[in-house]
Amino acid sequence: MPHPMPKALGHIRVLDLSRVLAGPWCSQNLADLGADVIKIERPGAGDDTRAWGPPYAPDAAGKPTSEAAYYLAANRGKRSVTVDIASPQGQALLRELVPHCDVVLENFKVGHLARYGLDYASLKALKPDLVYCSITGFGQDGPYAHRAGYDFLIQGMGGLMSVTGERDGLPGGGPQKVGVALTDLMTGMYATVAVLAALTHRDRSGEGQHIDMSLLDTQVAMLANVGSNYLNSGQRPQRWGNAHANIVPYQTFACLDGHIIVAAGNDSQYRKFVEAGGRPELAQDARFATNPLRVRHREVLVPLLDQMVAGRTRADWIALLEQQGVPCGPINNLDEVFDNPQVRARGMEVALDHPLAGQVKLVRNPMKLSATPATSGLAPPLLGQHTDAVLAELLGKTPEEIAALRAQGIL
Repeated sequence: MPHPMPKALGHIRVLDLSRVLAGPWCSQNLADLGADVIKIERPGAGDDTRAWGPPYAPDAAGKPTSEAAYYLAANRGKRSVTVDIASPQGQALLRELVPHCDVVLENFKVGHLARYGLDYASLKALKPDLVYCSITGFGQDGPYAHRAGYDFLIQGMGGLMSVTGERDGLPGGGPQKVGVALTDLMTGMYATVAVLAALTHRDRSGEGQHIDMSLLDTQVAMLANVGSNYLNSGQRPQRWGNAHANIVPYQTFACLDGHIIVAAGNDSQYRKFVEAGGRPELAQDARFATNPLRVRHREVLVPLLDQMVAGRTRADWIALLEQQGVPCGPINNLDEVFDNPQVRARGMEVALDHPLAGQVKLVRNPMKLSATPATSGLAPPLLGQHTDAVLAELLGKTPEEIAALRAQGIL
């Protein structure tokens, strides 16, 4: 028998009280890295995203199961335990679990868990070195702390939609949200980093801490160069659609049979692009000789490039530009994404055994560690699938005690 690969976080247990996306995205990362994640869910209902379908995972006969694809996307590798967190008995049960855990993750409204004795101060008294991560829309303090925050709202409030979408005055112009819940996902990623940092500090000092993660903070931080451009110029950035504020040409172009992206990040790549298109004079024109000049004269240059690109197919352009070393690529639909030879070679689609579906198809974690791979053999759990096992394993509950809790509606 081959020796199993070590897990980077095989010594860590997470009590996950979060639901929907930002929190579960964080805990799924931790689970993929080997942590034992115990997902606490409402009896009978579970995580909100269990009901966010269709689509649902199909069974072997192709018929939909009860497992929503949205829920499956963020809950791989976890164990599901149902507990009525609103009941005193349920709260007591969670407090029993805390000393067996290293991390508590939650995304309730500010102050909500203090009513249940499940806030950081209460649980720190039970486990002084606890790492406790709170994810909210606006953080634990400030004038908006009491508000509920949702990804769509934060994309708007945090400036992302002001720089996403086609330019005003053009067809389809106006603010646009990103096609996935990017702020939730990035908050989950930042929360993952913060939890790992807090665990490292705990291991060195023996000290736990409270992590305060905010969707709005994350959105403002991830404005990156756009935020820096504003802070250093005082100029409000505009939307550029599929173009770039600081680089030309760095955008989409329409071919005979679809669109390509050309990302000419320097003058040499630009020159090779227009020479490959049979328009070397566009490289020799003094107005277009350098990137700052091309940015200044984009309204003149881009229509000329549009005409140049329109005469060939997408495949012809990609083959031609790849040969010349000009960064380019197609705009793929998802069937093309998962059929892409590079995506296949990297193993980004995985199938995991599932008690209802037989197997579920999921997207692999992209973190590739040579010694401690970020992989999970556990499909997203059924609602309450591991309740009995976890309560018996960690708390020593007997089958009779578990049955009594279930009869009272606590589980």
